Amino acid sequence: MVDPQSQGEGFSGPPRKRCCRRGTLLLVLGLVTAAMWAGLLSLLLVWHWDTLENLKQLEKAAARNVSQVAKDLQRHQSDQMAQKSQALQMVEEVKAEQKRVKSQDSKFSQYLDRLREDLNTLKSQGLNERRMASDELKRLQEEVAKLRIELQVSNGSMCNLCPKDWVNFKHKCYYFGKGAKKWIQARYACEDLGGRLVSIHSREEQDFLTTRANKKGSWIGLRDVFVEGEFLWMDGSPVGYSNWYPGEPNNHDRGEDCVLMKESGEWNDAFCRDYLDTWVCDRLASCEPPTTLQDGF
Repeated sequence: MVDPQSQGEGFSGPPRKRCCRRGTLLLVLGLVTAAMWAGLLSLLLVWHWDTLENLKQLEKAAARNVSQVAKDLQRHQSDQMAQKSQALQMVEEVKAEQKRVKSQDSKFSQYLDRLREDLNTLKSQGLNERRMASDELKRLQEEVAKLRIELQVSNGSMCNLCPKDWVNFKHKCYYFGKGAKKWIQARYACEDLGGRLVSIHSREEQDFLTTRANKKGSWIGLRDVFVEGEFLWMDGSPVGYSNWYPGEPNNHDRGEDCVLMKESGEWNDAFCRDYLDTWVCDRLASCEPPTTLQDGF
């Protein structure tokens, strides 16, 4: 017969082995788990280290890039400043050149203006000298004609022949023109008729003209166009006999340079551009041979 105690002890053996095995398994499992965690931790550490290295490399690369960008930006800004400075310099040079050209243009323009003024002065002087020479020649021709008439009259000739519509008085012919004209237009009208605006040299001649004077006034050949106050007749002679209206000439408004004959026969200076309805021309009369000479033939 088996002892129960021994049976009980016999039965207690196997459970202990199972506990040891379980503990071993747990220990192994714990070690494996620890090893796995250690490995995982190692992997994490390696990954973290690699990440840190990569971040460091990226930081270095970024720093290099930033530095390079900063250098490029600084170089670009420097280039821009240089270009801006060059552009400003070019602008200043262009302005200086424009100013120089403008100054030269101004000087050239002033030089041309002086040349034009000198040319106009020369032309004016030439025209004045030519006009004065022409007037002097006409005056001399008229003096010669007057002397010829006096000579012919002294020889018995009749010097009272006038063109049609002209009126004879004292060896001169007078034309009393009608039609609104300025003074210069009246002058040309007389020249077209072979005469000139009348010159008055005596009281007797003035009395003759007064009998035919127009109520609104008539242009006569007296003016002070060249020198203010120095009146000259169309035959080039100065004023000897005069018949000015009281208070005249007065050069009213500084422009009255031509003379008209009023209804009373008195003279008044007026604006040359004014229109008058009448104007008086004169010319020397023609002579015919003496009757005695004609009978002799």
